[in-house]
Amino acid sequence: MAKKIVIASGKGGVGKSSLTVGLCRALAARGRRVLAVDCDLGLRSLDLLFQAGDALVFDWGDVLRGSCDAQQALVDAGGISLLAAPLQESADFTADGMRAMIGNYEDDFDFILIDAPAGVVGEFSLAAAMADSALVVATADSVCLRSAGRAADCLRAAGVADLRLILNRFHRLAVENSFLTNVDDAIDRVGVQLIGIVPEDPEVTFRLPKGEPLPKKSPAKRAFERIAARIEGESIPLKLKKI
Repeated sequence: MAKKIVIASGKGGVGKSSLTVGLCRALAARGRRVLAVDCDLGLRSLDLLFQAGDALVFDWGDVLRGSCDAQQALVDAGGISLLAAPLQESADFTADGMRAMIGNYEDDFDFILIDAPAGVVGEFSLAAAMADSALVVATADSVCLRSAGRAADCLRAAGVADLRLILNRFHRLAVENSFLTNVDDAIDRVGVQLIGIVPEDPEVTFRLPKGEPLPKKSPAKRAFERIAARIEGESIPLKLKKI
């Protein structure tokens, strides 16, 4: 049965969707069957990041309405399956419906990564309803850390108890010069155990929006690989001096 992980943040602009793509590819490279679920209604982006938009016919809203069966809604995104978000909200979308819908896929995948919308209202609860664990994504600034802590609280209230923190777009020198929060303080502010740090990497900005894979030596790519290994239970120490 698949491990269902919601990837959430308290605010936008932290690179959550790019991180979702990176982790999907890292897990797939380990031979895992991966499903990416876009839960950002009206503002979906995973189809663009995976360069799979032209292949979209259905989305998970169609599955909930019974307009197609569960398998018809899946799109191949380069060895990863993608389930796109609807472009409009609907009263048909409920937490119970999302749990039932995602159950159609649990036996076919090892991991289901759910890209939640920014913020903690609306479809955030729909994304949380599908998950049994969460990755809370934040950058090391005080505004983002506070909103990430709020997202963590909302996830716990929704019944998602297994939470881990990812510090994304990390600037080591900015932290050393006290422009950004250090790692220990960031963990304390969010109140979630750290699972990984992804350094700022221009390759993510330039390549992922065009659907291009990250080069082998990309610092972000290596970070995604380390986090994927930790998700699978491997003990890999954090090496901040190399970030």
